[in-house]
Amino acid sequence: MVPAHVPADRVVDFDLFNPPGVEDDFFAAWKALLDGPGLVWSTANGGHWIAARGDVVRELWGDAERLSSECLAVTPGLGEVMQFIPLQQDGAEHKAFRMAVMKGMASRFVVALEPKVVEISRELIDGLRPKGHCDFVAEFAEVVPLNIFLTLIDVPLEDRPRLRELGVQLTRPDGSMTVEGLMQAADDYLWPFIQKRMAEPGDDLFSRILSEPVMGRAWTEDEARRMCRNLLFGGLDTVAAMFGMVALHLARHPEDQRLLRENPDLIPAAADELMRRYPTVGVSRNAVADVEIDGVTIRKGDLVYLPSVLHNLDPASFDAPDAVNFGRDLTPIRHTTMGVGAHRCVGAGLARMEVIVFLREWLSQMPKFTLDPSQPVRMKGGNVGACTAIPLVWDA
Repeated sequence: MVPAHVPADRVVDFDLFNPPGVEDDFFAAWKALLDGPGLVWSTANGGHWIAARGDVVRELWGDAERLSSECLAVTPGLGEVMQFIPLQQDGAEHKAFRMAVMKGMASRFVVALEPKVVEISRELIDGLRPKGHCDFVAEFAEVVPLNIFLTLIDVPLEDRPRLRELGVQLTRPDGSMTVEGLMQAADDYLWPFIQKRMAEPGDDLFSRILSEPVMGRAWTEDEARRMCRNLLFGGLDTVAAMFGMVALHLARHPEDQRLLRENPDLIPAAADELMRRYPTVGVSRNAVADVEIDGVTIRKGDLVYLPSVLHNLDPASFDAPDAVNFGRDLTPIRHTTMGVGAHRCVGAGLARMEVIVFLREWLSQMPKFTLDPSQPVRMKGGNVGACTAIPLVWDA
């Protein structure tokens, strides 16, 4: 049922988990909303608003006073069950816990991880190059960032497939797990590590964070569970999805491959531009006060979905947004791939470093690659959209 305060001309049949045509083109599926008003009401997933224009996305993403991050997602029950720290917190509480997490992920720790990213990338590339083909998603994108994250939290790398599945069920659920089952599976896995980190802190990310006092006191066990749960899910999907989109672009655009191979000094700027061009993350907010915007009212209690794709690819936000321009000046209007404001992704620096290393290592050690014309590229929608298959070929 559509609420009475929602005008009829704002109602759309748009399921963010399965928008029409998403399997072939995630971005085209979402951009269909740019042709309408700046705020629409989706009848899917229990009903919620979608910010459908760049300025509306950005304004609402930065409104921490009237929009709370407590709900987590439009997936029914997910926010109530997960209770992530600091993602689902607001105000002073969020600031205090986020500070501890930020200290644990300080830039010096990111820099120290770079040699490991290089090592894993080169090892995989050395194994793939003689084959002449690969499914980039399964054989590279889902390996490098996940292995780095598992190294960061110091858990066994052989657990990657098991944990990867949990990450997919959070962002692109297929109905095979309840939200309660998903949370319990994560907690059952993490609890032995949490206990050890709290009793005998080491050099891993969890230990660094849990050693930081919060509001002048130690973390409680419940808080530690919620924080570790948050970081686990946050580290299992977003960078892998970004790797896939970047590789897909380069496979489709040999001129950009050539440009970056010949000018590797462009790679950091290229990473920033590619991350702007291929955003796949969206966040949900619940209104804690009425919000007047775009000629309608978001009522207290309404859910609002904020897709980064509709900010980054709105021509009113960026000139020629569909074009990839490695010389684009991204300083006047920051893209929203990694979020905006108080809830900007705490792992943004790590993600950027990983994309830069991937580009540098892959382009310096692999021959020119293209898409395999005999196999399709496949995509899937969700709170993090992603390619599920990218068949690449090259001259071995």
